[in-house]
Amino acid sequence: MIKRGKRVTQIKGFTDQNQMESIAHELKKTIGTGGTAKNGIIVLQGDHRSKVTEFLLSKGFSEEAIEVI
Repeated sequence: MIKRGKRVTQIKGFTDQNQMESIAHELKKTIGTGGTAKNGIIVLQGDHRSKVTEFLLSKGFSEEAIEVI
């Protein structure tokens, strides 16, 4: 996905704000990129779809529960 001329990765499907913020923090640290978490969506700078999917699967999330764009 491209936002303001830059590639970004969006992760949707979180219902718990605290869990989402925790996962966003871990993702940013693991991948080494910037990002934000608000309104049920995590947005990371850059195209990290495969890394994010692997990370979430290792944390016990199902592919059907989380949408990575």
